[in-house]
Amino acid sequence: MKIGIIGTGNIGGTIARKLGAAGHEIRVANSGGVDGVRAFAEEIGAEPVDIRGAVDGVDVIVLSIPLPALSALPSDLFSYVPESVPVVDTSNYYPGLRDPRIAEIDQGMTESVWVSTQVGRPVVKAFNNVLAYTLAELGLPEGAQGRLAAAVAGDNDKAKETVMSLVNQAGFDPVDGGSLEESWRQQPSTPGYCCDYDAKTMRRALAAAVKGQAAAKRDQLPQHFEWLGANPSHDDVVAMNRSFNPLD
Repeated sequence: MKIGIIGTGNIGGTIARKLGAAGHEIRVANSGGVDGVRAFAEEIGAEPVDIRGAVDGVDVIVLSIPLPALSALPSDLFSYVPESVPVVDTSNYYPGLRDPRIAEIDQGMTESVWVSTQVGRPVVKAFNNVLAYTLAELGLPEGAQGRLAAAVAGDNDKAKETVMSLVNQAGFDPVDGGSLEESWRQQPSTPGYCCDYDAKTMRRALAAAVKGQAAAKRDQLPQHFEWLGANPSHDDVVAMNRSFNPLD
């Protein structure tokens, strides 16, 4: 497939690498324009484009930029993108650590529902509940013992199926997280968020989430990261996330 990826940070850049290695035709864009993304594109064998080039004539679009940047995208960016093209949202809301406060989300709106209102298109939530290191280093072939899982939520079954196939190709068992409204179950500080679980445990973790509890735990993160130090290890971050919502 032709896949346009807007955002080349830890998550977007890794998705571009992995899906390019899987044989897809990748276009990458970031805030630096074509020249700003050219070196990375050449490194991974992708096409450097601007954000409009990333959505023109592609089969899947991946948005992997911070929430404030999503609301700053051109209002007509998706005007000529067919409704059949899945738009993947990988974002997470981190007020106090990275993001300014967003009133609608603070008042209970599911994060990716808010994203959908900003871009004017339905989105599929995916690749947001695995750590960057996990995504880059811990993927395994389909059927491998100990393979980790990633949740995928959305309202369009065909779009969700397409995105789940990409999660599989990236090295993870895709777990159906339900509708886009239900994607709150895979938001930061929920039981299924960035805990490196297999598919069976991920399903249990998504089911164990209690609406409204995660935000308070998420807002404790700055203090917890202070305890972990400036450069916490991947294992320490996983252990911290599991400690917020022990399953056993």
